[in-house]
Amino acid sequence: MKATYREYELDTSKVTSSRLEPQPRTRIYKTVGKRLLDITLVLLALPAAAPIILIAAAIVMLDGANPFYFQKRVGFANRTFRMVKLRSMVPNADERLGRHLSENPAAKAEWDDKQKLSNDPRITAVGRVIRKFSIDELPQLWNVLCGDMSLVGPRPMMPEQRALYPGSAYYRMRPGLTGPWQVSDRNDCSFAHRAVYDEHYERTCSVTTDLKLMLDTVSVVFKGTGC
Repeated sequence: MKATYREYELDTSKVTSSRLEPQPRTRIYKTVGKRLLDITLVLLALPAAAPIILIAAAIVMLDGANPFYFQKRVGFANRTFRMVKLRSMVPNADERLGRHLSENPAAKAEWDDKQKLSNDPRITAVGRVIRKFSIDELPQLWNVLCGDMSLVGPRPMMPEQRALYPGSAYYRMRPGLTGPWQVSDRNDCSFAHRAVYDEHYERTCSVTTDLKLMLDTVSVVFKGTGC
């Protein structure tokens, strides 16, 4: 996968509490323009996205599971919200994960570092397909429309992951359906390194940056490099 921000070394020592004061044009975009862009693009995307979501949901149901999955995530200003996804894991996912990590020290070390597994026993056969092309995340368009998320922003974090996150930029933005980390070499990145992407994105956020990241996301989806 092409790393959009490959030139920025992933070093958590670069995560600081200092912030650059945004230019007036950038400030207006962050406070007003970004939200207007989110609403406009979601409404334009819904006629195409809705049928894909419904078809995928029907396939998940045939696989023997409730098609939609709700999970608490951390949003703007450290508030929690319920993020919706198409179900890609077995119903007893947490129990299976705990058992797998207790029996596999290498998997536990990978989970502790990245908060994800390259070989995750929780994912169903259908789930692997919809995750590969990021179809499981399309229902989050609803979260964007409601204002819990943005089309572009940090990867949504679970409440229990707060202690693992070394930065502060995440809490000053809405989490995104896509973003710098999402289109980067994310499989090779530790969870803590997400803060580097978030700090840089906060400093450079603009309509140009967001549109470029959206285009990069289209490339990632068509390549099937999602996870």
